Amino acid sequence: MDQIIVKGNGPLKGEIPITGAKNACLTLMPATLLTDQPLTLTNAPRLSDIRTMTALLQSLGAEVASLQEGQVLAMSSHALSSHTADYDIVRKMRASILVLGPMLARDGHAVVSLPGGCAIGARPVDLHLKALEAMGAELDLRDGYVHAKAPSGRLKGAVFEFPIVSVGATENALLAATLARGTTVLKNAAREPEIVDLAVCLRRMGAQIEGEGTSTITIQGVDALHGATHPVVTDRIELGTYMLAPVICGGEVECLGGRIDLLAAFCEKLDEAGVSVTETERGLKVSRKNGRVKAVDVVTEPFPGFPTDLQAQMMALLCTAEGTSVLEERIFENRFMHAPELARMGARIEVQGGHATVHGVEKLRGAPVMATDLRASVSLILAGLAAEGETIVSRVYHLDRGYEKVVRKLRGVGANIERIKEPTAHE
Repeated sequence: MDQIIVKGNGPLKGEIPITGAKNACLTLMPATLLTDQPLTLTNAPRLSDIRTMTALLQSLGAEVASLQEGQVLAMSSHALSSHTADYDIVRKMRASILVLGPMLARDGHAVVSLPGGCAIGARPVDLHLKALEAMGAELDLRDGYVHAKAPSGRLKGAVFEFPIVSVGATENALLAATLARGTTVLKNAAREPEIVDLAVCLRRMGAQIEGEGTSTITIQGVDALHGATHPVVTDRIELGTYMLAPVICGGEVECLGGRIDLLAAFCEKLDEAGVSVTETERGLKVSRKNGRVKAVDVVTEPFPGFPTDLQAQMMALLCTAEGTSVLEERIFENRFMHAPELARMGARIEVQGGHATVHGVEKLRGAPVMATDLRASVSLILAGLAAEGETIVSRVYHLDRGYEKVVRKLRGVGANIERIKEPTAHE
């Protein structure tokens, strides 16, 4: 198992290219199941989660070719050989549930294992299932699998209001509704840029969709979709992560491909903390305004609020801010598992339920720490950039699910960071 070693060595300088969004790409890939014509995605990230979704689609009989060193995914589902998404693949990643809606919409039946993923709370799939039931699906949960069928062979349009905002459930319902008979209206829908990106792609494939980016999405079902080529939107979570690098240890970095509109609430908090974010022709340039950043309070919310996927990274920054910050996690329970690891580095953090109080210290100290999930892993790397001495981050396989070439990108702006094989017990 690999480890990442980080040594705090002062300011960063240069540029970091931001890749296509993992969460968008994982949503776009199942769209190939809606048509027998080719779907090509450009600007695809090269991550283990993408390989997992590739394996899942291939297990269903879809053809998936990785071109141009993985940055282009050429897919075709002209002849599906299976409608069962097995546990062995689905357990690795929650996004696997997104094959349910497309298979059900296209062929009227599907069997999908209940999914796995990062251990950051229960994150049930009941809203996915309720939305599909509203469209006429008959569902039977047994032996850890969802057995789904559309009695007449096709789903039907429906009006469905999500009781709480759910990105994944909105995506699954949107995918399914494109081929349903009649009109589907999704109320209290998620508004994330990844939802907008999915709608744009589906429209390129011939879907009739209005209202993406608002809380009400209307889909007029069509008889069939066709092929298309679509560029994956910029990864706003990777963008926000790398924006914090020069803030936490000084310097100035330009994040290529970045846009403020993808992270408006996050950028507002950075401004409040004393960070300069400037739009350029190529992306976003980020640096501290002057000296130590100030403490700020953060509440995670669905888009356009502060992203839960940047909460751990923001906590790493606030560990060395001037004053006391309070972070409130409203999206997922059990998402402060990085706090004890940051405390090993000298951070002063008190966690009570969904609140974490961070008392800023002048300096963190390097220490051996362990990643507990994807975003926690990169928060520990960011903390290591600002710490005195050496930080050793273990269990970094989480990192490979969501960050492409993190060591190379940070080295490119002057960070002292390397990835090594973890010594075995007998070494």
